[in-house]
Amino acid sequence: MAQGKPKASAPEPGLVEARVGRLSGGQDHDWVAEEVPVALVYNGISHAVMMASPLDLEDFVLGFSLTEGIVERPGQIYGVEVKADPKGLRLEIELAAERFFRLKARRRSLSGRTGCGLCGTESLAEAVAPVCAVGPGPVPERAVIDRAFAELRHQQPLHYQSGATHAAAGFDGEGNLLAAREDVGRHNALDKLVGALARLQVTPAFVIVTSRASYEMVHKCTVLGAATLVAVSAPTSLAIDQARAAGLNLIGFARHGDGVIYT
Repeated sequence: MAQGKPKASAPEPGLVEARVGRLSGGQDHDWVAEEVPVALVYNGISHAVMMASPLDLEDFVLGFSLTEGIVERPGQIYGVEVKADPKGLRLEIELAAERFFRLKARRRSLSGRTGCGLCGTESLAEAVAPVCAVGPGPVPERAVIDRAFAELRHQQPLHYQSGATHAAAGFDGEGNLLAAREDVGRHNALDKLVGALARLQVTPAFVIVTSRASYEMVHKCTVLGAATLVAVSAPTSLAIDQARAAGLNLIGFARHGDGVIYT
């Protein structure tokens, strides 16, 4: 086991056992985070393949569909079936007809291209999607953020067994946990949180992510309607610009009882 990681007789779901050697000599075992290809298939047509933790997949489908603009509300997804494949997992998603027609039209606009850095875009103007305006909200007090981080530490079993996952969590204005999700991908963890909170029909006062704050993380938080995004690491310049445009409070380097307020 890596130093600082707790030993356990059995892994959490989403972890697998690996036999390891040690530089100091001898052998041991370790729990490592599962990472599998997950195909999102809408009405029989494969739309995307993501590398993800095989947990909370219905939340992932809903959150991804909302933040990508595939659906506007949870009721436009009629069902999700998880199917095992020799090389990963297939998420068979039954999508409302009107939303599927829009998705097919978008896919047709991509035909004939030989490559893309941002799939689904044709020009620089399309590269950065407009962000949703969020309602003004106060910047959470330091004590409230500290309380939220203390609770989040109890919601990361995959991280504390493997050291290889990110978390995203939503809190109310007093720092009480609403929901938390983990994944090997920071974007996936946030999509899973978006899906979980959409099912609960609650909007958090703020969201914490255990990663940097990129433009995509800001975009997903504005879809969620949160007034504040708190990141353990740094934001990017585009994240700051987009947070300002959305009216989102953006806090980076939130560690050890302090943080930097960027917007």
